[in-house]
Amino acid sequence: MAGATGGDRPDVAPQAPPASALEREAEAWVADYVNVRHLLRTRDWLVALAPEAGEALRVAALTHDIERRVPGGPRLDARRAGGQDAAYLHEHARRSARIVDAWLGERGAGRELRASVFELILRHEIGGTPAADLVQAADSLSFLEVNAGRARAWVDEGRCDLAEAQAKLDWMRDRIAVPAAAAAAAGLHAVALVALAA
Repeated sequence: MAGATGGDRPDVAPQAPPASALEREAEAWVADYVNVRHLLRTRDWLVALAPEAGEALRVAALTHDIERRVPGGPRLDARRAGGQDAAYLHEHARRSARIVDAWLGERGAGRELRASVFELILRHEIGGTPAADLVQAADSLSFLEVNAGRARAWVDEGRCDLAEAQAKLDWMRDRIAVPAAAAAAAGLHAVALVALAA
């Protein structure tokens, strides 16, 4: 992965341009999401880990958290299990998968592509297949790169204490099952811990 991520910087993934018209449409669709950078970087990390990644993987990575843009979704309690509440994660993933599936259906996407994207988004928090593990790893790497400061904000807002915030950061690193992502995860996690302690 070092060559794919910028030589001697395994904690940096290059920006990946869209590989299809549908992926370009997905970029436009998520553009107004408050955390769009996380979605874009998840796709970038996915491509860094698997340059041959096909459309289903790329679209799933780019849209996996979109339910958070739609009011009425599940609410994360940062104090529960270091932010890893299984019921929340399941509902979050299922809701995102349904929203993306409807969006793909509106675009006339084929049944096979829709089923693949649905399954990848449904499993983006838990992994469990080689493809889902890639999306999960890319999600974790992007979280540690883009959203690590949110853990400090949770502490500052009184939503959790330092130990609970660190548990979230640790979990995002430790859940990665793709060996090629380990060095990047370690580096990004170390930077995140410094930000948390600041």
